[in-house]
Amino acid sequence: MTYILIVLGILVLVILWVVFTFNRLVSLRNRTKEAWSDIDVQLKRRYNLIPNLVETVKGYAGFEKEVFQKVTEARTRAMGASNVKEHAQAENQLTGALKTLFAVAENYPDLKASANFLELQRELRDTEDKILSARRFYNGNVRDLNTKIESFPDSAVAGMFNFKKMEFFELEDESARAVPQVKF
Repeated sequence: MTYILIVLGILVLVILWVVFTFNRLVSLRNRTKEAWSDIDVQLKRRYNLIPNLVETVKGYAGFEKEVFQKVTEARTRAMGASNVKEHAQAENQLTGALKTLFAVAENYPDLKASANFLELQRELRDTEDKILSARRFYNGNVRDLNTKIESFPDSAVAGMFNFKKMEFFELEDESARAVPQVKF
């Protein structure tokens, strides 16, 4: 009788541990998804600012069609990305295209003094800062989730319930990691 109670006690403890671990994994996965949605919101804000920025620069530098085309194509690719890796690659291309656009803007003093251009540039910089912050939060959640999934004995529960590691949102090179800076 005592052995049966001990076995039942151990069984109850194991079941409670599995339930607790499962719930923790679900919580981490949901936090990570929420963090990605924060990035997505800021990326959409960025994508919405870009056409206004392009149109403003076009008004002053209408003959720079190749630059505008590259920005538009990069924006379209970024908006169509379907996973974290594709988003990172598209964002690298978009950042490069925006740097080229701002380099073109350097050649037009009237544009650099335009209140509309300055406001758009400020909003873009603010959005870039928010993307950076959201990316840090997301990557922190991914790290926590992946650590839990890979750590024994939690990995056993993760395997039983088919929890998968998530990808970090990383940019390819150091220059792409920096917020685009425009000097006036």
